[in-house]
Amino acid sequence: MPRGVVVVVRGVRQNDGNITNVVLANCVIASLGGLIFGYDSGGVLSRELFLKKFLPSELLQHNDERDHENMYCKSEDRQPMVMFTSSLYLAALVASLVASTVTRACGRNMSMRIASFIYLIGAILTAAALNIPMLIVGRILLGIGIGFAIQSSLIYLSEMAPAYIRGALNFGFQMNVTIGILLGNFVNYGTGQIKGGWGWRLSLALAVIPAVMLVVGSLFLPDTPNSMLDRGQPADKVKMMLQNIRGTKNVEEEFQELVYASEAAKKVDSPWKQLLLHPRYRPHLVMCVLVPVFQQLTGINAITFYAPVIYKALGFGQQALLVSSAVTGVVNVVATCVSVAGVDTFGRRPLFLQGGVQMFVCQVAVATMVAIKFGVSGQGNLTQSEADFLLILICFYVAAFAWSWGPLGWLIPSEVCPLEVRSAGQALNVSINMLFTFGMAQSSLALFCHLKFGLFFLFAGFVALMTIFIYYFLPETKNVRIEDMDSVFREHWFWGRYIPDEVHELDMHY
Repeated sequence: MPRGVVVVVRGVRQNDGNITNVVLANCVIASLGGLIFGYDSGGVLSRELFLKKFLPSELLQHNDERDHENMYCKSEDRQPMVMFTSSLYLAALVASLVASTVTRACGRNMSMRIASFIYLIGAILTAAALNIPMLIVGRILLGIGIGFAIQSSLIYLSEMAPAYIRGALNFGFQMNVTIGILLGNFVNYGTGQIKGGWGWRLSLALAVIPAVMLVVGSLFLPDTPNSMLDRGQPADKVKMMLQNIRGTKNVEEEFQELVYASEAAKKVDSPWKQLLLHPRYRPHLVMCVLVPVFQQLTGINAITFYAPVIYKALGFGQQALLVSSAVTGVVNVVATCVSVAGVDTFGRRPLFLQGGVQMFVCQVAVATMVAIKFGVSGQGNLTQSEADFLLILICFYVAAFAWSWGPLGWLIPSEVCPLEVRSAGQALNVSINMLFTFGMAQSSLALFCHLKFGLFFLFAGFVALMTIFIYYFLPETKNVRIEDMDSVFREHWFWGRYIPDEVHELDMHY
């Protein structure tokens, strides 16, 4: 057996209850946090009336570049556009750190309610914006809502779901992200056809719909048994809740694990200090840092953020820009469905490894093709068949991401952390993800200009590195209860040195 491959028997239970309607309904509502994250109104950046009203200098550059010969540098210096796009992610970064405390002190469901209300206000402000400050304030509120939503939704899904379908139910979040992206593409395409130039307002205003869905749904969400115990609610009440969501009275073993985890959590006064400094949490810290970093270094956002710009630069016709984006959006949704079906059957590691190999091959193929057709000068063109082949390569790349690093990048950090540091770990995961998302949004167009086709080779190198990391350092976590996850790391060839024996585990908390 290769090093790094861990077969776990301990932790898999046959009495984890049924897939109840209560669990399904709660997880469907909680996963709506992904819908508000995925809905992307970035397409308004190509609307001339939007640019004329808010970014007139951008409009001049937009028009000047239509006949520009260098396909690499059509959009390098677009700081106003980039700041509009990426300000949301800075707001989400800060909000996720605040949400860590709120999620632990007030419950996962309360954090989702806060997220939905703030996002709703932000959606209304951006749609009604009369000037740049109003637009940016609305965008920041959207980011705050998203930061709270990601922080609380993923923890809620991982804690609410039975171990044997935790991956599939948690992937509901990423499914909604992909659906939101796809809907955003179609909305931008449809509203772009509206005469009179007000279509961009409708595109922004429709973000209210997923916000209202989450506002209403969150009002009916109960908190998770894990959070209830952590916040000191009576054991009998928690046990009844556990029996209700598992659909069986036989929950004693899982309940005792929750009590054990809660007792350990109460011994921790500073979750952040424990997570960052205590060697016992070193495996969890590494996963909560490197997984979101690697997710962004796949290069997915460098393509999806500015897909219309890149597609145009690569030779697609003006009308085909949003159509091409819609095609990759459909591929994203379908491939995520594949991952939902396979994550609890095949496991996390096989999806990571297969997706990594496929992304690497696609990135190298795209880089090679662009290098041959455009060289370092950026001058050249694609025939229709070559443009179609390039789109196919991008679709295969998007599909590989959608069943590997897309959903798994959110699942792994949310399921591996013990209860006492779970909120802090998830906040660290979200904040790092948003930081690198912001960084990619800020730098991707400039990188494309300076590195040219080498940018795709760079991302291919990162994909190779992260695939090696997964092979050696990520143990398989499928079918393991969330409060029994330490058993997986304890048996791992490398992380086992950091996890204390079970007998002494409570003594390790201070």
